[in-house]
Amino acid sequence: MIFSVVTCIFCKIGTGEIPAHKVYEDDSALAFLDIKPHAGGHTVVIPKKHGETVFDLSQDDVQKLMLSVTKTMQRIQYVLNPDGFNVGWNHNTAGGQVVPHLHIHIFPRYLNDNGGSMHSIITNPGNESVENIAKRFQKK
Repeated sequence: MIFSVVTCIFCKIGTGEIPAHKVYEDDSALAFLDIKPHAGGHTVVIPKKHGETVFDLSQDDVQKLMLSVTKTMQRIQYVLNPDGFNVGWNHNTAGGQVVPHLHIHIFPRYLNDNGGSMHSIITNPGNESVENIAKRFQKK
């Protein structure tokens, strides 16, 4: 096991100190059912290397994590046969992150389940025009 931060709840799940309902596991990641699901089959995928955000992992680790997310989705598709998925993560407190260990949520979606799209997370476009924001990217 690569888990090393013994005070992190997700590292404790990874080492088996805290039980979890595993959905998928490989050398670099562990996927398990969320204990407070927002959808049937709501799954969390964590890297086995502790890192609070995606910026704390190497490019190789991020690539392995994304492959694990895909394999987890394939497993969910096979077992639960949802009509679709929403997949993403909350990055830092402002983004809604509660547990300080990178984790990717997979929400199985079903037609007429009353859920929204990623566009329903936030509806505050800010005061700056798209053109001005684009210029800021060109300067850097």
